[in-house]
Amino acid sequence: MSRVIVVGTGIAGLTTALRLAGTHEVTVVTKSRLGESNTALAQGGIAGVLTADDTVGSHIDDTLTAGAGLCDAEAVRVLCTEGPDRILDLAEAGVVFDRNRADASADPLDPAGWARGIEGAHSAPRIYHSGGDTTGRAIVDALVSRLLAEATAGTVDLRTETLLVDLVVDGGTVTGVSVLGCGAVPEVIPAEAVVLATGGAGQVFAHTTNPPGATGDGLAAAIRAGAAVRDLEFVQFHPTALVGSGFLVSEAVRGAGALLLDARGRRFMPDIAPRAELAPRNVVALALHRAMAEQNGLPCHLDARAVPDVSARFPSIAATLAAQGLSLADDLIPVTPAAHYVMGGVATDLDGRTALPGLFAVGEVACTGVHGANRLASNSLLEGAVFGARAAEAITADRRRTRSLGSRSAAAPPRPAPALPHPAPLSRAELQALTWEHLGLERTEEGLMVLLDRLGESHGIGRAADGTGVHGFPVDHLGEGDHVQAIETANLALIARAMAVAALARTESVGAHVRTDVDARRTAASWSGAGHPVLDRNHEEAASC
Repeated sequence: MSRVIVVGTGIAGLTTALRLAGTHEVTVVTKSRLGESNTALAQGGIAGVLTADDTVGSHIDDTLTAGAGLCDAEAVRVLCTEGPDRILDLAEAGVVFDRNRADASADPLDPAGWARGIEGAHSAPRIYHSGGDTTGRAIVDALVSRLLAEATAGTVDLRTETLLVDLVVDGGTVTGVSVLGCGAVPEVIPAEAVVLATGGAGQVFAHTTNPPGATGDGLAAAIRAGAAVRDLEFVQFHPTALVGSGFLVSEAVRGAGALLLDARGRRFMPDIAPRAELAPRNVVALALHRAMAEQNGLPCHLDARAVPDVSARFPSIAATLAAQGLSLADDLIPVTPAAHYVMGGVATDLDGRTALPGLFAVGEVACTGVHGANRLASNSLLEGAVFGARAAEAITADRRRTRSLGSRSAAAPPRPAPALPHPAPLSRAELQALTWEHLGLERTEEGLMVLLDRLGESHGIGRAADGTGVHGFPVDHLGEGDHVQAIETANLALIARAMAVAALARTESVGAHVRTDVDARRTAASWSGAGHPVLDRNHEEAASC
């Protein structure tokens, strides 16, 4: 058996670990408690073609169009063609998808009876939910239950509340990870393969829908180790986060008929895009951002009062809003755009392999190319399931190939002192405020240069001077929580710099990347499933937002 470390327990990490359990020595590392992830917060559902009145080709076309012509067409084909089987796998794993009322007594494993929703930029209803707006939580609960069973059986070693510090690289090959567990004691765990499934980096920004733990630890570690990254300029800002809290009000609410209103109560999206509230997220988010700017920062509002049974259809959202003194059925909900999803990440092939031997990446930390410049709604859970499964298969295939060549069966002893980043040059709050101002929904060369200047060069790779500290901080002067905070903030600073460099290099506006210091948005062609260029109307629409 080969030793594999999976870092992260969202849908991508759980899928990978479960497929490897029993055939490999699997260690699962998560920095929080098991089940806490962006996946668990996902409300909108999972997209896939499971009925005869829809086509995989249509799903491919919708994904390519939303990506503004910058998707990897082969990755999109893999996502959309393999996605249906992975959704069925989730049902087999215990995820109970919502059913049509007329088919409430039908076989829960038969997708013919499952209810379907539609979200922005989808041309057909193909979004499947579980528990209304708790799809992510239902998926995590089902997969975590299976992982705990594997841990009880001894096929998985589970490390919770353990922070990834860095990758261990020996001779250009990743041979393990450096982690910080209880008591802030550094530890090196060796492995033949490491799978990063650490999720996103929404905490780079002052306003985000992401949980506090979304600090890009895996992405930062990969950058320090020398892995290739791509598309980091493309950050998706969700249009409808609750003002003040960042709580996401799912796009599915707009799919059900909710409208967006400015501070005067005027519906403005029909003037901007033919699909109005169901335009791609980059279009809607930019429209809200500019509407708020025109009304001196006052929020816009989501009006779901005319949606039938809205509180019953979205029970989690309704309950959270009620705790804030708001009624989804009776009130206008104040909303604002917030950082939601990073389309870029560690560059991988179609099986999760990165440029560094021994290192794989899946889920939001990875860049497979499926999202291009703007992610199609509800493709993220699908990506985690599809590419998590493919990475597990690739690790097994690589191991068989290595054995057939007579290579060693154990990882080489890792170096005891892996490279560590320096402390961040700014406080967390200072960094987040700067990135929101200069790396948010609208960007300019001047603003990006200001951000880079403030970040300076102390983001770079380095070692603790005397080997006694983490990220340059003496161990004796930091408690366990301070260590974690310091590491996370250093990671955010490194990622912010990488994002700013990428945003500076891409001078045209495209998809979720908007440069207001250029004359016009990019008008390159995207590609349809038939292989011919189609004018991307969506990012033309965004030009007038």
